[in-house]
Amino acid sequence: MASRLTEISLDCHDVDLLADFWTAALDWVVLHREPGLVELGPERREDQELLDAVRSGPVPPTMFLASVEEDKAVKNRMHLDLSPIDRSQDEEVARLLALGASRADVGQTGEETWQVLADPEGNEFCVLRSLAEGHFTL
Repeated sequence: MASRLTEISLDCHDVDLLADFWTAALDWVVLHREPGLVELGPERREDQELLDAVRSGPVPPTMFLASVEEDKAVKNRMHLDLSPIDRSQDEEVARLLALGASRADVGQTGEETWQVLADPEGNEFCVLRSLAEGHFTL
């Protein structure tokens, strides 16, 4: 059996600012909070239930936000891709911009089908095509 992706960690200055942004962006909740560290995820599960689920197949990873002193210096080498499920790509981009995201230039040509944004601390992520009914076809 292979390993499972269970957590994504993101270093940042302000864990509370990014917790507010990412919980709203992903419709997640804060699962755990302590000074300098916040865990976000889709829901809270009992430990044994979560362990059984992880052992039986992939589950959505949680996100850890960890406070660090260093500034972000260059483009992320790994980033998140978000797919809107109940609205158009443009409507989702507008919603994320209203939550505090900003547009990011990572060298795109303008021909891409995705849009590149950055969270309030500058971590790039992409908004892919919409998966909403009427927007996505196979």
